Amino acid sequence: MAGSAPRIFVSHLAGTAVFDPNGDQMGRVRDLVAMLRADRRPPRLLGFVVELATRRRIFLPITRVTGIESGQVITTGVLNVQRFEQRPTERLVIGEMLDRRVSLVESGEEVTVLDVSVRQLPARRDWEVDRLFVRKGKGGAFRRKGEALTVDWSAVAGFSLEEHGQGAERLLATFEQLRPADLANVLHHLSPKRRAEVATALDDDRLADVLEELPEDDQIEILGKLQEERAADVLEAMDPDDAADLLAELPEDDKERLLTLMQPDDAADVRRLMAYEERTAGGLMTTEPIVLRPDATVADALARVRNRDLSPALAAQVYVCRPPDETPTGKYLGTVHFQRLLRDPPYTLVASIIDDDLRPLRPDAELPVVAGFFAAYDMVSAPVVDEGGSLLGAVTVDDVLDHMLPDDWRETELHLQEGTGHGGG
Repeated sequence: MAGSAPRIFVSHLAGTAVFDPNGDQMGRVRDLVAMLRADRRPPRLLGFVVELATRRRIFLPITRVTGIESGQVITTGVLNVQRFEQRPTERLVIGEMLDRRVSLVESGEEVTVLDVSVRQLPARRDWEVDRLFVRKGKGGAFRRKGEALTVDWSAVAGFSLEEHGQGAERLLATFEQLRPADLANVLHHLSPKRRAEVATALDDDRLADVLEELPEDDQIEILGKLQEERAADVLEAMDPDDAADLLAELPEDDKERLLTLMQPDDAADVRRLMAYEERTAGGLMTTEPIVLRPDATVADALARVRNRDLSPALAAQVYVCRPPDETPTGKYLGTVHFQRLLRDPPYTLVASIIDDDLRPLRPDAELPVVAGFFAAYDMVSAPVVDEGGSLLGAVTVDDVLDHMLPDDWRETELHLQEGTGHGGG
């Protein structure tokens, strides 16, 4: 859909059926959820409000939508059935934007919003509100006279955030473009009350990314102020190794309660990681590397590497294993490095270009051994394989550094950024 994706008007999406990858209907679209931004920039589309057959309305993140086609929305099949609750920074596109009276920036003339279009940004999975279909003249349920026209979001006034005030909504809009590490710096220096307000207003994926960059005390404080169901959702959105590290710091009762609230598959990954000693390859690894079967092609591998949700370290190589494809896998056969994928034709089978000379790490390998492995072989990610030859996960260089640096290194880094005026972009 990226690049040449057509503009879609929300009036065509209202009531649209939502299907899982198998073609089974999961519900219908009842609204779209967007977040307003500062300086009249187009709002970012966060997802859909979907009504299930049970009449329960849930939130479907746009990141779990794989296709928006004529008369249907296709999802990954993974849904959180917790009842949708609108957050302070969110706006309902159908419920709050349509039929609204706004004004044209150039002339000051009042218009009524009849429809709103959304589009996917080129080469990205992000979507935003694109244009408005408006009618000039006075409003009213029975008034249909007046010129109708389509205008850019920036051509109207009446939706934008107020420029005054210091609420969480304004703060989030101001810092929306910051990288997670830089937003973590902002949160770290806020008062506990304001930190909790901003954390509550962030969507689950964004909060998960920020939590991974915060000092341990801040992580525990923020997680403890969330409702338990929300805390479990955020833990699911975190990398499994980071979620395991955070849960390991909680009291046993709290830890078990949150694990019980998590999706079973996500909780199983985290429990598996928590079974290893923290400063070993098993304790450091993520359970979500790129795994391919030997009959996959270079084209298949590159498609997986392009996933923008992957860290650069995890995207640097793919691991070839016999089924099953998810960790712990069948027999680990070897690694294919990203540079090799770029050199071979798309139809080449990955089994024919694997690096099987590189000895994988054992899950009980201690931190100095793991660090030595990275230094000796110039790696940014390394496979972790058990005695039976199954791939358990992968250790990335950032996790190694995280555990080798002093315990207060995040504090030092945060102060360095503050002193040098470091910002995101």
